Amino acid sequence: MNATISRLALQSLFGQKRWWALLSLPLLLIGLALLVRLLTRGEAGGAFEVIVVGVGITAATLVALLATTGVLGPEIDDGSIIYLLAKPISRYSVVLSKLLVAVGVTVVLGAGSLLVSGLILEPSDLQQALAVTAGMAVAGAAYCSIFMVFSAINRHAMVTGLIYVLVFEGLLASWLSGLRYLSVSAWGRRIAEGIDDSLNLAAGNLPLAYAWVASAVVVVAGCVLAGRRLSRFQLRGEE
Repeated sequence: MNATISRLALQSLFGQKRWWALLSLPLLLIGLALLVRLLTRGEAGGAFEVIVVGVGITAATLVALLATTGVLGPEIDDGSIIYLLAKPISRYSVVLSKLLVAVGVTVVLGAGSLLVSGLILEPSDLQQALAVTAGMAVAGAAYCSIFMVFSAINRHAMVTGLIYVLVFEGLLASWLSGLRYLSVSAWGRRIAEGIDDSLNLAAGNLPLAYAWVASAVVVVAGCVLAGRRLSRFQLRGEE
């Protein structure tokens, strides 16, 4: 990890217009939770699953997409990545440094908003909110790794990521039970169920150990693939 690269990536993310989108997603989720709480006069009922699990996980995933494509994509688009790669710095260090920034933003804004929303809707059940938050934090790291690969291999990482989230994660994985073994969202929900067994988040029959191992494998594999892609980028001068 290179602290300077991480700091510059965070500064770059703050300087982009997408930062407002990054802030708006968790704020909208928290605002929705507050609205439901007020309208139901403190008796939210099953709103936790609908808002925190349904809407919240999707919002947190989009935060991961915005953050990850924001720390690497623009440098590849404008060609300034060449100047960074010209430095005597490991390509894997570049990827890891930027990935840690994206994961940190995702955990704070994405997973953090689930915690706040969960406590608004169910203030007496801290463990439930913490379980979903932890599951999303793990899933968020895996998502960031996947989106890092998308950013490294093409200029349309945002579009590619949206298609992946909406089509594969949102439609196919929810309809076809076998694809849950390949669904990052399902891994996160299963991890949350493992922390709080009172939760039933439709993760299917996924083994808990598999969810943890699969998430770790995706994070590592994403770093390796993105690092290799950056190495090819430097050697061939690809855009």
